[in-house]
Amino acid sequence: MNLDDALEESAEFADELLELIDLPLCNNTARVGIAEVACSLSLEHWHSVRCLLNEGLLSSALVVHRSQFEAILRSVWLTYAASDTDISKLTTVLNLESEQAAKNLSQTQHMMEALSKSGPKEAHAALARFKDNSWKALNSYAHAGIHPLRRHADGYPVELAHGVLCNANGLAILSGMQAAVLSGAQPLQREVLALATKHSPCMPPPL
Repeated sequence: MNLDDALEESAEFADELLELIDLPLCNNTARVGIAEVACSLSLEHWHSVRCLLNEGLLSSALVVHRSQFEAILRSVWLTYAASDTDISKLTTVLNLESEQAAKNLSQTQHMMEALSKSGPKEAHAALARFKDNSWKALNSYAHAGIHPLRRHADGYPVELAHGVLCNANGLAILSGMQAAVLSGAQPLQREVLALATKHSPCMPPPL
């Protein structure tokens, strides 16, 4: 499948996924509420990645793709591993004091370690696979390292853009699974996975 066709199918997949997970939250606790915000942010980043790829802006798409991963990781961590103090730090009014207090929140590695102990094994495994395969390159793009500088100078293979799109769609599946959990409709996860099967040409290969 060429990139234009993959982008078109990804847009169809996005419409179907967002309609499927458009559900109320399972409760009104601060933990579920802020986890939903992070999940929604990940889906917003996914949309941005697809828009940037459509415009041929691959380096920028990869920077946002990193944020897409971090947002869904944050959502899962908030659901299963964050302390009540962590939740409080992220649900208070944003000001200089709360900004300072939130600076010591767990970052990627610490969140992954916490989820390995207290989160669902399937979610942790999916996040770990993505991180193991993509993290070094994504950091290079985020910090203007050798990857974006050489690609920007020498050009991008179409296969790379297609791979980024598929990986972004794969993270969106994880976001859909998380949205089902936050809605209290875990059986809906099977329908999310069915969408991945339906749109397999624009999904990452199984690892």
